Amino acid sequence: MAGPEAGGPVGKGLWWPWRLAALPPRVFLLSTCGGAVPSARLHSRHRSAGALRGSGASGGHPSRAGVREGHGSTFPASPCAGAGQDVGRSCILVSIGGKNVMLDCGMHMGFSDDRRFPDFSYITRHGRLTDFLDCVIISHFHLDHCGALPYFSEMVGYDGPIYMTQPTQAICPILLEDYRKIAVDKKGEANFFTSQMIKDCMKKAVAVHLHQTVQVDDELEIKAYYAGHVLGAAMFQIKVGSESVVYTGDYNMTPDRHLGAAWIDKCRPNLLITESTYATTIRDSKRCRERDFLKKVHETVERGGKVLIPVFALGRAQELCILLETFWERMDLKAPIYFSTGLTEKANHYYKLFIPWTNQKIRKTFVQRNMFEFKHIKAFDRAFADSPGPMVVFATPGMLHAGQSLQIFRKWAGNEKNMVIMPGYCVQGTVGHKILSGQRKLELEGRQVLEVKMQVEYMSFSAHADAKGIMQLVGQAEPENVLLVHGEAKKMEFLKQKIEQEFRLSCYMPANGETVTLPTSPSIPVGISLGLLKREMAQGLLPDAKKARLLHGTLIMKDSTFRLVSSEQALKELGLAEHQLRFTCRVHLHDPRKEQEMAMRVYSHLKSLLKDHCVQHLPDGSVTVESILIQAAAHSEDPGTKVLLVSWTYQDEELGSYLTSLLKKGLPQAP
Repeated sequence: MAGPEAGGPVGKGLWWPWRLAALPPRVFLLSTCGGAVPSARLHSRHRSAGALRGSGASGGHPSRAGVREGHGSTFPASPCAGAGQDVGRSCILVSIGGKNVMLDCGMHMGFSDDRRFPDFSYITRHGRLTDFLDCVIISHFHLDHCGALPYFSEMVGYDGPIYMTQPTQAICPILLEDYRKIAVDKKGEANFFTSQMIKDCMKKAVAVHLHQTVQVDDELEIKAYYAGHVLGAAMFQIKVGSESVVYTGDYNMTPDRHLGAAWIDKCRPNLLITESTYATTIRDSKRCRERDFLKKVHETVERGGKVLIPVFALGRAQELCILLETFWERMDLKAPIYFSTGLTEKANHYYKLFIPWTNQKIRKTFVQRNMFEFKHIKAFDRAFADSPGPMVVFATPGMLHAGQSLQIFRKWAGNEKNMVIMPGYCVQGTVGHKILSGQRKLELEGRQVLEVKMQVEYMSFSAHADAKGIMQLVGQAEPENVLLVHGEAKKMEFLKQKIEQEFRLSCYMPANGETVTLPTSPSIPVGISLGLLKREMAQGLLPDAKKARLLHGTLIMKDSTFRLVSSEQALKELGLAEHQLRFTCRVHLHDPRKEQEMAMRVYSHLKSLLKDHCVQHLPDGSVTVESILIQAAAHSEDPGTKVLLVSWTYQDEELGSYLTSLLKKGLPQAP
């Protein structure tokens, strides 16, 4: 039996996973297809996950029977279109141990047609999605991770559970409704979900608490970990039996002014699916970034210019508001700061409601001083955009793809005194991405050409992990394999090589439509008795999780569980008495002397040969070597022949066999 492969509590009612090599191997199938996101698939030879896209009459789509009945074959897996080597429209399908789980259900901000949503026909073209999916998990409330949810559940058709944290459950419908108003009421788009669909969709949501293990069914369980990034963001562990996958969603390994750093224990999953938005970026120190940001804002307003900061409603908006509020107070500045109407009030409400999700400093001081009640930041009115003089405006959304931020940008773009500061990532196809790429003439709706004369600055206040943070998380979770998603291909390739070199594990970044097969080592959790563990630790060896450690005990299987206990405890539990099993071998020697003299000759001979063993001559005439007993007896038929009876336990079988062969060669002649 090999040593422990994963940490964790041990003792009564506690578990220490051990790896038993005799079990059949299991494999992951990972693939991407259609849009830009991979699916992850895990199955075993004896309980295959089957194929999400096969061949034959089914039209290349799975049946639930196929998911349950496969045996040992590997199939191409089919995902929903999402964020594989791309950012936006996150939607990943994981099949593990015969269970199908969809991770996130986002929209792409760079499209305004059907391409904005994942193509769910890759799951099935016939029948309800509920028949093929065991559950859906939403990592956080950003629209590129939840924006397609009402379309998926109410228009495509899914009635199963949708798991998310409480803050995500509260904020998600508000952002969905805001976006629906922009798309339908202002742009007049058709084939879009309605307000009622948003409400009906959210009725399917099931709230998950941090570190709470949720039993989806008898086999499938999920667990949420703190991800930082935005209020309520979570990483999720999906587990079926001994197989597990961790999906990070978006996360931040660096604490900021209002949120803590992402954290996960050494769960050692078979697969870690991690975002890689900033796969090649190592950010400057937080203090330097904040200093540069404040300097640029201050210089612009001092020369009479206006500063536009496109943000999403919650997250970086609060971070930068706290920063500017503190700076304005310290410098006694008079230029007005505005925030999109209504969003400040909503943000305050949710940060009060979900204060346990903020960082330690906010939690400690919240009663005495609410950091989110700003003295210098006021609600914005559309008329203010045409007002003369300097001002700073936080406007949504953060990628300049629609809404108030785009309207203000259009008005201010022609003045070189003004500045737009992009504090986060912008997906391809958005106005934000275009101006950050250096484009200065933009073709907008109605073939209107906008010349951008205002200064454009990119200052990374993004709440995504940088390359250093991603490496830190991989080291913390200790997965067997890593899959990169939510990034750009060239940058992901660099990070892939770095992970493989530093951690010596396999890392994948599947392109759209590609399938990857990952073999995994099976493991069985074995409970270890506290007494046996104490005996092991009393030997004084320092624990080392990376090295195998042997334990000797009795393995008990009962009610589909395994326990390793001491032999004494096993006998007691089973109501059995301990017996000693001994092996006896007869050695015939021709010797006319009496038995007592024969035994003395045996003792003298072995004493001279076995310097490192305890050889004794007992009063009854027998000879012992460790636990081995040697007795001399007369032959029943031949008085001139003596019989040596050599007896040993199974622990000393090697020494017993050696002594037997030694005595068969005969004893030295007496002087």
